Amino acid sequence: MEIWHNPRCSKSRSAESALGELGTEHTVRRYLEDPPTAAEIEEVLVKLNLEPWDITRLKEPPAKELGLADLPHHRAQWIAVLAANPALIERPIVIHDDGTAAIVRTQEALNALLNRK
Repeated sequence: MEIWHNPRCSKSRSAESALGELGTEHTVRRYLEDPPTAAEIEEVLVKLNLEPWDITRLKEPPAKELGLADLPHHRAQWIAVLAANPALIERPIVIHDDGTAAIVRTQEALNALLNRK
């Protein structure tokens, strides 16, 4: 498994800690230091079954500066924005080895991802 992690985020720290406590083998990707490419974001969106605007932190100052709330929903354009501004990506995202992924802001969301068959 891989977690897109921001150590400054309490939800991200909780998810990463929970993975460790469960003994779940995982890699930590500090996605602000190692930003995902547009292709990687596309791949994760497919695994999440979401659109880029669904995983965008619209209340963050850069989102407001970019006028994202009013940006038309053109998938490629939004993916490019996220690739250029990884801080706008909702966190944490956990990518399971089985090809699924989830935004795991709660223990319940993490449990649901880990218990998929």
